[in-house]
Amino acid sequence: MGVCDAIRRNAPVGKPTSMSAPHLPKVAGIDPMVPVSAHTAGSLSEVPAAPGAFTQDRLAGRVSDLTTLHELTERLARTSTLDDALHELLDAGAALVGARRGLVVFEPSDHRGPVSTIGLGLAHAELGHIETVPRSATSYGRILEGLPDAEGAQTTPDLLGDTSLDSRRREVAARLGYAASYALPLTAEATGRLGAAVWLYDEPAEPLERQRHLIGLYAGYAGEHLARLLELERARADVATVTEELLPSRLPRVAGVQLAARHRTAPQGGGDWYDALALPEGALGLAVGSVNGSGPSALAAMGRLRAGLRAYAVMEGEDPVAVLSDLELLLRLTEPARSATALFAYCEPARRKILLAGAGHTPPLVIGDRRTEFIETSVSAPLGMLACWEAPSVEITPAPGETVLLYTDGLLRRTGDSMDRAFARLHTAAACVPKALRDDAGSVADHVLRTVLPNGLDQGNSTEDVVILAARFD
Repeated sequence: MGVCDAIRRNAPVGKPTSMSAPHLPKVAGIDPMVPVSAHTAGSLSEVPAAPGAFTQDRLAGRVSDLTTLHELTERLARTSTLDDALHELLDAGAALVGARRGLVVFEPSDHRGPVSTIGLGLAHAELGHIETVPRSATSYGRILEGLPDAEGAQTTPDLLGDTSLDSRRREVAARLGYAASYALPLTAEATGRLGAAVWLYDEPAEPLERQRHLIGLYAGYAGEHLARLLELERARADVATVTEELLPSRLPRVAGVQLAARHRTAPQGGGDWYDALALPEGALGLAVGSVNGSGPSALAAMGRLRAGLRAYAVMEGEDPVAVLSDLELLLRLTEPARSATALFAYCEPARRKILLAGAGHTPPLVIGDRRTEFIETSVSAPLGMLACWEAPSVEITPAPGETVLLYTDGLLRRTGDSMDRAFARLHTAAACVPKALRDDAGSVADHVLRTVLPNGLDQGNSTEDVVILAARFD
């Protein structure tokens, strides 16, 4: 149990004693939830102990302060998303300056986003009230606007009694029941201003000099941590955008079949992909695949592989084995150090006939009222693993109303189970699709996705892409 946790368990109920001093403005006390030293500067005549004991007391207070600061920065370092980091910043800052409520506005000065406002002890409607105050009249707003007189901390010890303040600001403070504020800019050396945090007191108050020093140190560390998370979040957004651009912008409409696709990208960008294209004579080509590796190089390889498959499908799509054989040659010539799995299906919806071939890929799944079963495909190595790839194709005939589900192994790996258990989970999820949902390919795909991955579909720490391509035949 950490220092802060131990103090929280034994913290007395009620306001800090320093908040009940008879004079105004008051000096904010340390929140009893955090074990910052309660020592305040005073004359030696007020200290009954000997000077040596006084020095020891001061030293003990400094050690306590540093211990608290270390624990709070450790907690912040464990956050992996901007949202979590901003919440932790608000909690820690409130404890350090002795406040109960606050808000942080994250608004990078380069205007590239993301932008968010998070409150502590403030409901959404209360945040809305605060935002009705002209930004230039608020302490955090002046920081965000980069005004010359708002470069450092902004202390407003008596909001209700200071008649020089904006009337709307005082009106909102009175309505929401806070009487003082302390605001800090959030900055980083590489990015400049990132936002501003403000903590609110229930009574006129201001932090002690020691508290201001501690929160200043903490805010400096928090700014650098937020900058790192911002860079990571922007990189993830860029990867997701590139990935989506490399995949079909829309699925074709072909008589006799209904299509739906679901795609989830790993934060660092994986190489899973899907495709669907209309072919001559009312035929349809369906493909899913996965390139090993992650990051920009895997995305680039995935884009080249998908583009090559589309070309081969148009030229010789009625022979899936030939399509994958050509894809094997392309991979060996352009990506000699990389392997990939792929599955290509040539569909004739009017005849409900599918001819497919796979290269080291997971088997498709047929979902219907009378059966839910995996399609047995020939055992074959992934593309790029052998000097020459070839495996026989398989022909299937889905019944009216059945859905053929193509997917990548990321769907199975994200479960965290062994492959056998993951396949069993997928089969169970498909067999349990409610009858009312089976008329829609998208509903079938969504149900399978939610059932197979109930608690980890979009986990930020997952390294696996997920692709599902569903085709329901009339």
